[in-house]
This record gives sequence, structure tokens and C-alpha cells, in this order.
Amino acid sequence: MPWQKRGDDMSPRTGRPVKGNSKRDKSLQLRMSKEELEILDFCAEKLEISRTDVVNKGILLVKKELDKKE
Repeated sequence: MPWQKRGDDMSPRTGRPVKGNSKRDKSLQLRMSKEELEILDFCAEKLEISRTDVVNKGILLVKKELDKKE
């Protein structure tokens, strides 16, 4: 029987699935007040999405408003 390395018969780790058309490989750290964090958490809970998704929705809303002004 040939020698097998440990883990040869295991599938590779795949991680979390990619959302949308592009992978999220960039990271952003930010500071906010307690009140801002409470608002972020409130929005995430009401929309049943992650904090990251709330921030991304906000970015898209700002972009949409800027596009209207052009």
C-alpha cells in the first residue's frame, strides 16, 4: 500500500462562499461612537443582515445619490 500524506483523502478547505460577483478580500476597520454602533446593530437586526451588509448598503445608497447629482 503506497504511503499517503495526512489529509490526502480530505477535501480542501473552501471557506465562506463568495457573495455576489466579486470576492471580499479587502478589510476595513473603523471607529464609531456607541450611538452609531447601536444604530448599526439596530439596522442589521431589523433587516436581518450582517453589519457588513448594512455598511455596504449604505455605501450603495450614497453612490446612488451622488450619481443623481451628476
